[in-house]
Amino acid sequence: MAKGEGAESGSAAGLLPTSILQSTERPAQKEPKKKKQQLSVCNKLCYALGGAPYQVTGCALGFFLQIYLLDVAQVGPFSASIILFVGRAWDAITDPLVGLCISKSPWTCLGRLMPWIIFSTPLAVIAYFLIWFVPDFPHGQTYWYLLFYCLFETMVTCFHVPYSALTMFISTEQTERDSATAYRMTVEVLGTVLGTAIQGQIVGQADTPCFQDLNSSTVASQSANHTHGTTSHRETAYLLAAGVIVCIYIICAVILILGVREQREPYEAQQSEPIAYFRGLRLVMSHGPYIKLITGFLFTSLAFMLVEGNFVLFCTYTLGFRNEFQNLLLAIMLSATLTIPIWQWFLTRFGKKTAVYVGISSAVPFLILVALMESNLIITYAVAVAAGISVAAAFLLPWSMLPDVIDDFHLKQPHFHGTEPIFFSFYVFFTKFASGVSLGISTLSLDFAGYQTRGCSQPERVKFTLNMLVTMAPIVLILLGLLLFKMYPIDEERRRQNKKALQALRDEASSSGCSETDSTELASIL
Repeated sequence: MAKGEGAESGSAAGLLPTSILQSTERPAQKEPKKKKQQLSVCNKLCYALGGAPYQVTGCALGFFLQIYLLDVAQVGPFSASIILFVGRAWDAITDPLVGLCISKSPWTCLGRLMPWIIFSTPLAVIAYFLIWFVPDFPHGQTYWYLLFYCLFETMVTCFHVPYSALTMFISTEQTERDSATAYRMTVEVLGTVLGTAIQGQIVGQADTPCFQDLNSSTVASQSANHTHGTTSHRETAYLLAAGVIVCIYIICAVILILGVREQREPYEAQQSEPIAYFRGLRLVMSHGPYIKLITGFLFTSLAFMLVEGNFVLFCTYTLGFRNEFQNLLLAIMLSATLTIPIWQWFLTRFGKKTAVYVGISSAVPFLILVALMESNLIITYAVAVAAGISVAAAFLLPWSMLPDVIDDFHLKQPHFHGTEPIFFSFYVFFTKFASGVSLGISTLSLDFAGYQTRGCSQPERVKFTLNMLVTMAPIVLILLGLLLFKMYPIDEERRRQNKKALQALRDEASSSGCSETDSTELASIL
């Protein structure tokens, strides 16, 4: 029953049945319904916690998988580059495939997206744990890590793509979605803190032996003579960290499943069949604002991924802080977590494009300082805290701006629905593919520079290569990305216009639904 129906009964009581009067009066009572679109803090927190599994596992893999393969599993640099590149490339390929399957999925009692999250979680946690297990057959290690890395990335894609698209289905209000996105980004950055702290602190307690003589035959001899106890202790530390992270993954997934419900758009519910996938893909890829947004963020994301993938090696060998890298990572992520609310206020006050320019460009001075300064622990900590501010902006802004692009698309193509997974899956596809390329090129570059497994120090060429990968290359990529953002057309004025137009579209859809019901009932009465 609609609100305010008690006021209708005295106006035309003898002319038509009350149900007809109620439905004809509904458009005049629209305003109170806006309150139903508001999300409670509990809803936002449950939604936000769903982003933690992807970030906790992604952070642990991004920062530690490379050095784990090289120094613990003792996979060669070339084989490690194959594992990292193929794993990330496969991860990228699965995003549009999962987006295709989701777009074909019917609505169920749990929604269209939640079943994917539910059924992918068990396989994801099993595969993640086995990534950090060192098998007894050394000649087949490459295939082991490749298999379970690809399996995990597939399952986490089945979790993350529907979770990302869920942003469009938790509310129809832009402000509520932006607020929920801010909650989500805060929890996701907190997830990176947890991933960094758990993996870094547990693994950091287990000493990794290093060899002073970098001659390959000497390294092989010392490695063969090294006690099995130390190696086993190091492997156990990685497994313990993986077990803790798996528990966090399961808890957050359960909270998301129990605490969030999907909502369908009124104009979407009136259409019986969603758009064909390849037709939708063609429309999405021809939408100018989307192409400009993902191209800009492709370069900036690649910059931060280069830093992430090589930061541990950079701290260990270039800066010489072998026992401090986990604390430096923690400083970066804590700083990012604390500044997410500040960036949310900034983009609300000054606009999202301004936040992109200020937030992401703020990393450039600190990267230059790291490239030019001598090794100094205090200055490095200060730079880490300052860099976390830019990391927070890089986390928040892409996911805050994608819904604006989708709203703009819906206004230009109001008769097509079901394209949300395509938007999110292809954005993630491009960023993950770039990540795979960056990790593969990084590890191959280290191999060509003469990287020595478990060396206490590295040749100067390796140190120079790490310096370029962590400082100069990201600076160039950030500047290119910011230049591309100049062409992004959705500013604050256009966002406000889109919001008004979408609300009018929803009102029209609701009104047409009411009028169809009224006509049918009136015809039966006559």
